[in-house]
Amino acid sequence: MIPVPVGVKVWLATGHTDMRKGFASLALQVQEVLRRDQLGGHIFCFRGRRGDLVKIIWHDGQAANLYVRRLERGRFL
Repeated sequence: MIPVPVGVKVWLATGHTDMRKGFASLALQVQEVLRRDQLGGHIFCFRGRRGDLVKIIWHDGQAANLYVRRLERGRFL
């Protein structure tokens, strides 16, 4: 489990995201669509069309991180 500081907001991108996108493309989507700074310390979550994959961008104050989680069974809502 990754410790998240108090006060960090979690932003969920609505709709489906092209999961072929990497960090740079998702960070650009945060800037253009959500109109937020991807380096602001908040967490940004993106869900794939099938619902079995999510990608999360988070800048923890030291480095920008891209986390990927794929489910073997079931789907993310």
